[in-house]
Amino acid sequence: MPTISEIGERALVERFMRHMTMMPGMPVPFWDDVSAISLGDGRAVVLKTDMLVWKTDIPVGMTHFQAARKAVVMNFSDLGSKGVRPQAFLAALGAPGDLSVHAAEEMARGFDSGAREYGAYFVGGDTGEACDIIITGMAYGLADERLLLRRGGAKPGDVLATTGSFGKTAAAFKMLIGGLEAPARLCKPLVDSVYMPRAMVDAGVALAASGAATSSMDSSDGLAVSLHDMSRSSGLGYVVERVPVAEEAREFAHIHGLSPTDLALYGGEEYELVFTIKPDGLAEARRAIEGAGSKLIEIGRVVLGKSITYVEDGVEKPVASGGWEHFRGLK
Repeated sequence: MPTISEIGERALVERFMRHMTMMPGMPVPFWDDVSAISLGDGRAVVLKTDMLVWKTDIPVGMTHFQAARKAVVMNFSDLGSKGVRPQAFLAALGAPGDLSVHAAEEMARGFDSGAREYGAYFVGGDTGEACDIIITGMAYGLADERLLLRRGGAKPGDVLATTGSFGKTAAAFKMLIGGLEAPARLCKPLVDSVYMPRAMVDAGVALAASGAATSSMDSSDGLAVSLHDMSRSSGLGYVVERVPVAEEAREFAHIHGLSPTDLALYGGEEYELVFTIKPDGLAEARRAIEGAGSKLIEIGRVVLGKSITYVEDGVEKPVASGGWEHFRGLK
């Protein structure tokens, strides 16, 4: 029998789904960023849970406050990608008995601070003894079912876009885990991208309200993986005509002889939105996102078929499904 490390997180989720009974009237299908329950009056309760394990998910130098805050961000990012404003956050904390009280309180402070950044509240949870620090967060929001964005829904000819550039976290992990160095002026923005990420909640809510988007998802497993997941949901392909590489990542790649494109495509933990827009809705989507204090970066288009490619030096190349996957790591 195979082990879960051999099949990886996505195949494991598929196997779980075989044993799940679809709730009648679910506003969001399985294999999306969130779960949702219809209230029967046009509104839906939208839920998300995500986990951090200290040994596997927390890089050296990250504080207990930052880890707890990040647990909030990673859950809120998924709600934001559906156009939902988070209202509450709960946390279940497993910890060894020798964890200091100060560290535990710093995590409580991180949960509360992270929630308040997005206008939500940390409302409670649970604690238990464990052999490592394990943070399981759950986010709650209420939404108009008609405005919910899903991973599927794109049409051929739609514009493919993001709310930001990519590659900083991949470069940061090469510093924090791989031991590579960078000039001081690059270190802070790269490391901060991992230690103090931001969720694009306001942009997601504004995008949903604009009515211009046809699909959307959170990019926390990496840009390439996000495109493959969206393709699975829509049954369509994507051509990335311009890979959105962050300038800091491009400079880091130049210093170390790395591919900036690979840093941007195959990283992870970048909590940007990846979404598609009706061609005639591009101006409205841009106004909405910029009005929310973010930006809209056009990177490509939706195409028939299921091929996912990017253009580099005038040559169209395949986008492999590489990035972060639990039980298997970066692949």
